[in-house]
Amino acid sequence: MTSADAPKPRKNVNLALQGGGAHGAFTWGVLDQLLEDGRLVFDGLSGTSAGAMNAVNFAEGMRKGGPQGAQEQLAKFWRAVSIDGVLPAIQRNLVEGVINFWSATPAATLFQETSNLFAPSETNPLGINPLRDAISEMVNFDALRATDALKLFIAATNVETGKVRIFRRPELTLDMIMASACLPTLFPAVKIDGVPYWDGGYMGNPALFPLFNETDCADIILIQINPIIRKGTPETAAEIMARVDEITFNASLLHEFRAIDFVARLIKAGRLAGTHHKSIRLHVIEAEDELNKFGAASKLNADFGFFQQLRDIGRAAARKFLDAHFDHLGEKATLDLDEALKSDTSGC
Repeated sequence: MTSADAPKPRKNVNLALQGGGAHGAFTWGVLDQLLEDGRLVFDGLSGTSAGAMNAVNFAEGMRKGGPQGAQEQLAKFWRAVSIDGVLPAIQRNLVEGVINFWSATPAATLFQETSNLFAPSETNPLGINPLRDAISEMVNFDALRATDALKLFIAATNVETGKVRIFRRPELTLDMIMASACLPTLFPAVKIDGVPYWDGGYMGNPALFPLFNETDCADIILIQINPIIRKGTPETAAEIMARVDEITFNASLLHEFRAIDFVARLIKAGRLAGTHHKSIRLHVIEAEDELNKFGAASKLNADFGFFQQLRDIGRAAARKFLDAHFDHLGEKATLDLDEALKSDTSGC
């Protein structure tokens, strides 16, 4: 057997998929490249909002046809929810609304202002949710619950307590996916066993802790689409609200970064010997410079061609990560938590 014929080394990883509206198509591209590469074994996926959509389609595709099936499933999903996809006109308009929601364009500002003035029962009295219809048609939840090859963790926010709720694969339903992506100004809260839930991004974008405790793998690759740092001061009302939402949606992630760093320091000092705690090796795939080249108006663009652009950026980012860090997986973290958690001392 030649070196070219030798089997590729394979490494186990967990994936953590952020929410972020239309830019979830970047995550599609990352996943597509990781699947095509073939060197990774996926133990668990944690997803929130658009990340939950990607996660459930990834898992369903793997169930039906392995890595190639997952690639096909993700492509089918993003095609379906594009403006020029297969959705009826009224549902395409709502998809535009969801994608426009975080934009700072005049059209998005008007949409936000209208959403803030009226409850979902007034702006969307029929409760139409195009994402629900797409997921319902594409995912067989009965079959998905019956398999255990891949652990799924989907985050939603309990409206009454403000706490995160993690839904796992053996219990997963369509309602749980929709709860994870329920923007409260667009859609009524999703009730599960009588409890109302909103978008999981408020309390876990994405939630990392289930991957610590419920998988054997210590490597987590975060696919990041929301910037933690954004230079400059927002000026318009829409820009201010968009930045407030980014800060809010990143708060829980930074909290988990601190927890990982704290536990790692205790383990290094020998203070957690004999406990269940383990050092977590964090990695990140992102393309902040590339994604930031698109102006705010780009979030209005839900054409499949734009999704394909984001997919291609995601594929390139994944290739770059694998070239630089595949050998580090299973050995050491490649995300510098000291840098990520560095305090702002500019005012000192």
